[in-house]
Amino acid sequence: MAKRVFLIVLDSFGIGAEPDAGQFGDAGTNTLAAIAKDSHFKADTLRKLGLFNIEGVSCGQREEAPVGSFARLQEASMGKDTTIGHWEIAGVESPKPLPTFPNGFPQELLEEFTRVTGRGVLCNKPYSGTDVIRDYGEESMKTGKVIVYTSADSVFQIAANEAVVPIDELYDICAKARELLKGDVGVGRVIARPFEGDCAANFQRTPRRHDYSLQPPRATMLDAISAAGRQVIAVGKIHDIFAGQGVTETIRTSGNTDGLRVTRQLLDRDFTGLAFVNLVDFDMLYGHRRNVPGYAAATAEFDSFLPEFMAGMQPEDVLMITADHGCDPSYLKTTDHTREYVPYLIYGQGVQPGVDLGTRLGFGTIANTVCDALGICAQLDGKSVWNEVKR
Repeated sequence: MAKRVFLIVLDSFGIGAEPDAGQFGDAGTNTLAAIAKDSHFKADTLRKLGLFNIEGVSCGQREEAPVGSFARLQEASMGKDTTIGHWEIAGVESPKPLPTFPNGFPQELLEEFTRVTGRGVLCNKPYSGTDVIRDYGEESMKTGKVIVYTSADSVFQIAANEAVVPIDELYDICAKARELLKGDVGVGRVIARPFEGDCAANFQRTPRRHDYSLQPPRATMLDAISAAGRQVIAVGKIHDIFAGQGVTETIRTSGNTDGLRVTRQLLDRDFTGLAFVNLVDFDMLYGHRRNVPGYAAATAEFDSFLPEFMAGMQPEDVLMITADHGCDPSYLKTTDHTREYVPYLIYGQGVQPGVDLGTRLGFGTIANTVCDALGICAQLDGKSVWNEVKR
């Protein structure tokens, strides 16, 4: 039985289009194949773990003797967004997609938003986050109105200049919006998008983004682990994705580099349970912005982190690496997430090397495997593979 599980989500690290990708407008997408061609790409340790041995992965060099076990996971939920992906990783499938608003939000909702927040609204369209502050930022500063926009994801995003709307007020506005956005308008996330600068030429986002998520519809892996008296340490935006439900400790990070630093520090801490890590830059900085070299370089950074981390693992530690959806940076028809399989790599002294688990339906495979590894009984969607990989 494991004492600690380190579950690292490479946000959007897809490995090829799922069979129903065409229904999502994503036929032919493949995040891994797109970045593997770039000169910045490096995945030596990921290769040793079995990344290129995974069923359906045709790029990269296969490892003759992988040190980890590996699988390809197919999403069971009807969605391709962060919230649904992480909920499914935690053992809760979503048979219905969360609502999206390709034509903007209902006017009556925005009128109520203005009433409860005291701030008017600009934009109300699907928009790129960097483009929207360029196009509406100056007007927002002049009028005091906030910029409300969305995307192909189930999100209600609120951008404001910190010099006009102080960060605490922006957070309060988002919390009030979260209370309004329920039922038919119950988006997965309300996101505070603060920015700074005095004109369109120098506007830039600040690192004080904050997400306000729907609570999962029922108990997740996090609840099962914390209810058993173990720790659930949420690193990065994990706390926000689960609205804090089941989390025992939160460590916020400023991006991948900071997330890796925190994860390395946790290796030296004495805890029992789960360290659940999200590395957001893959998705936010490189996937959505269709930046292939940046995505490839972020992969190289993560790969370089792994040898020291793996060498420092204790005998009762298990490392798991996965993703929550795809976001193919070479796919130029949209800048949205892509409906892709995700990798599942499992490593530790208590894990058999080289077990090829093939393709499994449901990211809940992870939740049940984590709970089994920790010796915790849970009623979750998906099926554990722990008995197939443990020594």
